[in-house]
Amino acid sequence: MALRRHRTHTETRTKRPRSEAPAYPASSHQPVPAAVELRSVVRTYGRGSATVHALRGIDLALPRGGFTAVMGPSGSGKSTFLQCAAGLDRPSSGDVLLGGESISGLREDRLTELRRSRIGFVFQSFNLLPSLTVAQNVLLPQRLAGVKQDHRLAQQLLTEVGLPAHGDRRPGQLSGGQQQRVAIARALITRPEVVFADEPTGALDTQAAQEVLGLLRRAVDSMGATVVMVTHDPVAASHADRVLFLADGAFAGELHRPDPQSVAARMADLAAFRPISFAGAAA
Repeated sequence: MALRRHRTHTETRTKRPRSEAPAYPASSHQPVPAAVELRSVVRTYGRGSATVHALRGIDLALPRGGFTAVMGPSGSGKSTFLQCAAGLDRPSSGDVLLGGESISGLREDRLTELRRSRIGFVFQSFNLLPSLTVAQNVLLPQRLAGVKQDHRLAQQLLTEVGLPAHGDRRPGQLSGGQQQRVAIARALITRPEVVFADEPTGALDTQAAQEVLGLLRRAVDSMGATVVMVTHDPVAASHADRVLFLADGAFAGELHRPDPQSVAARMADLAAFRPISFAGAAA
C-alpha cells in the first residue's frame, strides 16, 4: 500500500478558489514561507508567584513538505507548543504564522475557519464520532467547513490507508490502529497545509504504531504533506526528517535524520539536566 500523490503544492494552489489561496509569494525568486513559523512565542499561565512559563520565547520555522517530530521531558512545553502552532491556543506574546500569514491576532471565528480548511489534526484518542460511519468521519472536516463533500476522495483516502471496505462501519467496530488510520484520512481530506499529530501512536500496540507512522511518512513523501508530530517515543521520532527538542519551555536543540538510539540518548541528557522549574511547566 502506498499513498499516491494527489497534487503538488503548485497544483493545489492553482486550483483553489482565490479566496482560499494561502499568501504564498507570486515570484519563484522569492523565498517560500515556512509551513509554520513561531516568532518569539511566549505562553504563560497564571499570575504572580503562581505563573507557569510554558513557552519562553520560541523562534522556530517548520519547513514545507517535511516531517518534524517534537520531543522533550514531561513539562517541557511540547503540548503547549503544538496548541499554539496549530491555533488551538493563543500565545501570551509573539506571533505564529501559517504559510507566511499571521494567525495570532485573528478573531475566533476566522481562526476556527482556518483550522478547518488549512490544518489537519491526528490525536492520540482518535476523536472519531461514534454515531457517524467511517466515511462520514473522514468527510467531517469538509462538512464543518461548509464545502462540498468529496465522497470520491474520501473513498480514495480510505483505500490508501488500507480500509477500502470499511466506509459503512462505525468506529466502534474497528481496532485502535484502524481508527487511527481513519483519523489520518480525515486529517488529509481538506489537503491541509500542515497536519499536526499529538502522540498519534500513544494508544496503539507496536505493529499498529508502525503502520500509522508509515502512513504519516508516506503522506509526506508521496503527497507532499507537512507533518508536525509531538511524541515521547524515540522510535516514532525516528520516522521524522528531524527532531526538535524542548526543555523548560525553550528550544534545546535538534537532530537531523534521527535514529532511535540518538534520540533516546538526547532525551536522557535532557532529563538528567532538567531544571527543578520543569515541575511547574505545562506538558
